[in-house]
This record gives sequence, structure tokens and C-alpha cells, in this order.
Amino acid sequence: MTTVLSQKGQIVLPSAVREQMHLEPGQDFEVLIEDEDTILLRRISRKPNQGLVDHLLACPFPIDLAPRAKDSTRPIAL
Repeated sequence: MTTVLSQKGQIVLPSAVREQMHLEPGQDFEVLIEDEDTILLRRISRKPNQGLVDHLLACPFPIDLAPRAKDSTRPIAL
């Protein structure tokens, strides 16, 4: 199986590869150069919002959040 590098530097993964590996748009990948002729593409598995949680935990200042007001409305019955 082959693919082509576009002028924008993009490579399309063939649909057979995407289906076999259950890849979806928006998934993150790590690109590694193994040697002069080998590039590795590795899917990164992250928990939802993991980057946001790490970013907030790295904050050098305490974060004070105001308490949320309770909403007394009820959902509309369908």
C-alpha cells in the first residue's frame, strides 16, 4: 500500500488502514524518525480532557472558582 505527500505536507492514510485500526478524525499521533528512510506514526491514546487537566494542575497560582448558582428550572417534557 502506498500514499503520496501533498504540497502542504499532508499524507492520506488509505481507508483500509483507517478501518482496520479504527481511526477517527481528530485522533492524535506521534511522529518519530527512526532512521534516514523510516518514519513511524504512532497513535496517542489520551483520556478525555487530559491535556486540560495537566495544564490546570501546572498552574503556579491557586484557582478560586465562584460557586455555581443552582438552576431550579426543569427540563421540558417531550
